[in-house]
Amino acid sequence: MDTDRDLLPEGLEDRLPAAAAAAARVTRALIDVMDSHGFDRVQPPSIEFEKSMASRMAGVQPRRMFRFVDPASLRTLALRSDITVQVGRIAATGLSAAPRPLRLCYAGQVLTIKGDGLDPTRERLQVGAELIGSDSVTAAGELVAMAIEALRAAGASGISVDFTLPDLVDTLAGVDGNGALPLDADKIEAVRRELDAKDAGGLVAAGGEAYLPLLTAIGPFATAIERLAAIDAGGALSTRIAALRQIAARLGTAARLTLDPSERHGFEYQSWLGFTIYADGLPGALGRGGSYAILGRAGGDEEPAIGFSLYPDALIDGLAGAEAPRDTLFLPLGHDPEAAARLRAVGWRTVAAVCEGCDPARLGCTHRLEGGEAVPV
Repeated sequence: MDTDRDLLPEGLEDRLPAAAAAAARVTRALIDVMDSHGFDRVQPPSIEFEKSMASRMAGVQPRRMFRFVDPASLRTLALRSDITVQVGRIAATGLSAAPRPLRLCYAGQVLTIKGDGLDPTRERLQVGAELIGSDSVTAAGELVAMAIEALRAAGASGISVDFTLPDLVDTLAGVDGNGALPLDADKIEAVRRELDAKDAGGLVAAGGEAYLPLLTAIGPFATAIERLAAIDAGGALSTRIAALRQIAARLGTAARLTLDPSERHGFEYQSWLGFTIYADGLPGALGRGGSYAILGRAGGDEEPAIGFSLYPDALIDGLAGAEAPRDTLFLPLGHDPEAAARLRAVGWRTVAAVCEGCDPARLGCTHRLEGGEAVPV
């Protein structure tokens, strides 16, 4: 007997009606806010050549992608694990001649070979926006503010933003170890790792004792930015500190702001700025963003960019669980189709009988069409 015929693979699940409806509303709300800010939607395919997705941006991890051979071209294909990379390809090819800065947004499913940490989920909805051609402070402020606005429109509340500086160690170590806090090249990765882990002992053992004060510049933004400014070695971080202050001033009270300048998890390809977004009552991060670079037009020089990716599945699940029953109008056999069309035009949802035994209550209907009008069941 085939007992596992209807099982889904680990980390994959169906969206049933309430969750599917919530997903559609959340996606539409997010995209509508991005569209209102001048971001045009693109829809890249879910499968591409592995080489294209793996080589366009630094830090992309091909080992997380499902890969297989295309029987037509005999080249390796991959299911996308991140739409940001695809948007970069579109910007550098089909939209290479478009004026910069180029504003694009997207929504779609992404898949990975395995989940992240303790979360087994392998398929997620990714909704995001990318501003290509600039990674200025003004652009960063626009993107962070828009992400907050979009999540609020989708139903999230109590939003907080945690800022980081992904290239912090590289900036302080300097080129060839000639920075404000010099490091030998073979120690940089270990110092990055121990700072990310917030391990003071490991940081000292890795040769990064001079970086210990950075572990104190963590917490509420107003306090942490002052601590970071006090640490600033010879002005090496002055421009980044000024940029963070400017972004925070633009956001005002729109979200709770925190700072963790040495955070690296989830920022594989970001450069001078990274940020993570959270919301009250939802587990984990709702999204991440920051500055990065993509291969330029026709494979030329790199183009600066800044953007964010939202993963609203937890928000969708929460909204689906609190879904109120919708008013639904039952249309009996032989009903007046013109009356039904008129009521649908003003917002009614209708369910038509297809047999004598159709029961309005069992079909989830709250009203019944009688005499051309809706009456409670």
